[in-house]
Amino acid sequence: MDLIELHARSLKLAGEVVDTVRPEQLDLATPCADWTLRQLLEHELGQRHGFAAAARGAGPDLALFAPAPLGTDPVGALGRAGAELTDAFREAAGAGRALWLPEIRDGGPFPLDRAVGFHLLDTLVHGWDVATALGDPAGIGAAVERDEALIATLVAVAEAVPDTPEARAPGRAFRPGVRSDAVAGRFARVLALLGRDPAWT
Repeated sequence: MDLIELHARSLKLAGEVVDTVRPEQLDLATPCADWTLRQLLEHELGQRHGFAAAARGAGPDLALFAPAPLGTDPVGALGRAGAELTDAFREAAGAGRALWLPEIRDGGPFPLDRAVGFHLLDTLVHGWDVATALGDPAGIGAAVERDEALIATLVAVAEAVPDTPEARAPGRAFRPGVRSDAVAGRFARVLALLGRDPAWT
């Protein structure tokens, strides 16, 4: 399966959640410590811009990944950024280009397939964060579980994320993994592996 196509499917599933966000919900708490729903979506928008710039050949410039204001059309802004990112990934594939990702370990450059996997993971986990903030976390997990290629890729990427004190320190993308022996479903186990509580409310 084309990884860029799988990534596009992850954007679609996350987008279906974001499409339900109402302006008055932007101040809701999320499973991301200290981030409101607005801050989470601004992070996601900035990440899409940053990954697209990296895919088009930008160097290791951390500012390219900064959170971006949502403006008056958050859904539209995220949708457009997702489409631009897909185009940029395809351009990078055609050029055989590796990506500089200054937020990850030594910054790279990372092979395209690893970079796409990183963002696929980010997209789906934050899609769950949004759904959970809205009080309906089960839908996106079930949708991912039904897509065998997508859930298998998500699990593989999540299992490759280092679970060391340095990698999971405060301020890093993920917390230390939590016990997952009683967690049902591969998507929920991914959340636990990355330090999310699948039962968060």
